Amino acid sequence: TDALDVHGCGPSVVRMTIAVFGASGYQAGLVLAELSRRGLDAVLVGRDPDRVAAAAEAAGLTGSPRRVADRDDHRAMVAAFEGCAVVLNTAGPFTGTGQVVIRAALEAGCHYLDTAGEQGYVHEVFDDFGADVDRSVVPAVNDGCVPTDLLVSRLAAAAGPLESVTVSHLLTATGGMSRGSLRSIAAVVDQIADAPMRRTLVLPDRRVELVSFPLVEVVTVARHLPVRQVEGFVEAAVGERLGGPLPDAVIDALPPGPDAASRAAQRFTYVVDAVTADGRTLRGVVRGSDTYGSTAVIAVEAARRLAVDGARPGALAPAQAFDPAGFLCFLAEHGIATEVGVGLRESSGSSPSGAPGAAGTLESGGGPAKTRTVSG
Repeated sequence: TDALDVHGCGPSVVRMTIAVFGASGYQAGLVLAELSRRGLDAVLVGRDPDRVAAAAEAAGLTGSPRRVADRDDHRAMVAAFEGCAVVLNTAGPFTGTGQVVIRAALEAGCHYLDTAGEQGYVHEVFDDFGADVDRSVVPAVNDGCVPTDLLVSRLAAAAGPLESVTVSHLLTATGGMSRGSLRSIAAVVDQIADAPMRRTLVLPDRRVELVSFPLVEVVTVARHLPVRQVEGFVEAAVGERLGGPLPDAVIDALPPGPDAASRAAQRFTYVVDAVTADGRTLRGVVRGSDTYGSTAVIAVEAARRLAVDGARPGALAPAQAFDPAGFLCFLAEHGIATEVGVGLRESSGSSPSGAPGAAGTLESGGGPAKTRTVSG
């Protein structure tokens, strides 16, 4: 699709075609379905032409171009991406492979996005792709990173400089993970702490035991805010389960990912607890359903915005690439609700009576913190 962008000197054509790399994967299938639903032009790129053709048919994109390229063939990737505005990489694990796709996208003159959830990889992207590139590189456009990163930006704008940020991920009726997600976790299992920090999240209706976990928001928040400490936590049972070995044979024997009914039943809550430079504490909450479906909605909208509006060149966190308020409003219209500034309090911890306030509290526990902590 081409959009006319008139600046008083005559119309110019804005390229809006989105290349989806790894087009035959599980997450890619949901991305392609979202592109089809929204009537956006797509180019499907993958290494197996038969699987890419099947993915196009499943998404109703049989008329979309299909191109064959593998990560091992730089020239083929560049050729596959040429003529597109944005490359959206869904082919994890991204650790050790994502950078080669970024370089091919940049050489083809495209902006780059991916759906990575690997903290170390995102940190490397921020280190490796600086101001010397002429397009935008935005990793981790997924259900967890984008809304929470944007939310932290809004909290800082409303309350002033932040001293620390803690992000906690809670999931209900997960329905299991995709094979791609499990392979990504297996690739970074050494980053999961052997003796994680433990905390208790007190919500109005329950208490949740948490363990530290290498969430990508730890890196993205520190990219755009001068925060002294950023930490990530997940529910203890989830963190402990994912911290063990994940053999390839076990992953390969699993279904590609949760089915539609399981995804529809899933609910997620992402809690952001922040402390301002003057000691106030505040909370923001993101709520939604279907992590994989939400990632597809977020990634497609992020790609569309980059294609139409652009962003400054270099590696960017979501809050640097997109208008936080505008993107959060879009998410609210698509079932991802955000409460900004909920639970502004003078100090953290339980109230004197032991009953949590409306937003709940966060209690610290013992154990060394091995989750990446980024200094601003």
